[in-house]
Amino acid sequence: MLKLSGVIITFNEERNIEKCLQSLVNVVDEIVVVDSFSTDQTKTICQRYNVKFIEQKFLGYVEQKNFALKQTAYDHVVSLDGDEALSEQLQQSIINSKGNWQYDGYYANRFNNFCGQWIKYSDWYPNKKLRVFDKTKAEWKGINPHDNVQLYNSKAKTGHLKGDILHWTYQTYDEMDKKTEYFSSIAAKAYFDNRKTAPFWKLLWNPSWAFFKAYFLRLGFLDGKNGFRICYQTGKITYLKYYKLRGLYRAKS
Repeated sequence: MLKLSGVIITFNEERNIEKCLQSLVNVVDEIVVVDSFSTDQTKTICQRYNVKFIEQKFLGYVEQKNFALKQTAYDHVVSLDGDEALSEQLQQSIINSKGNWQYDGYYANRFNNFCGQWIKYSDWYPNKKLRVFDKTKAEWKGINPHDNVQLYNSKAKTGHLKGDILHWTYQTYDEMDKKTEYFSSIAAKAYFDNRKTAPFWKLLWNPSWAFFKAYFLRLGFLDGKNGFRICYQTGKITYLKYYKLRGLYRAKS
């Protein structure tokens, strides 16, 4: 039976980190936590568990997660954020895979909790994520803050595990608004560094399409008031990142 490393990056995750650790302890053979010098009780909570706790200045979401992968003792990993946990069904699915590993990586559905409500529609479910994989065959990629695991070989074989990655996302509207501002700034800077363009039509079309797709085509309206709020935020963050990107180009000229 192969051995698995659980790997987590954290910053001020005292609200959620214990649920994350508890979901991993009976599944993996080591837990590595890479923390960006949290100022809350994250470190204290982690020290209650048998984890390898590493403090590392935040390098960017993609860069921090790739740094964390390099700290694991085993090649096969389960990668989570500090506000995520494995459902009981997913825990068992991963345990079963340890005795019968067949793929280069495994996907699982992510189930998001927003303001106390589990969101079943829009872009938020099933929200498939590749989080169980052989780190010699994959790495974190993407444009910050939108990171994702990508396998090196386009012909790599992947499977899908039963169960959900439980994700406790924003728990208040105010928290959501603040993170929307924060993440849109990171995205705009990443787009700027990658020389993405921001023509005026993108400022109008992309946010409108993002909202329409999430709310109507992906049935976000079925999640009620919070479903509307999520889909509105999807459009808003799209608008803000292009608006801020245009500002960066104006400042440069």
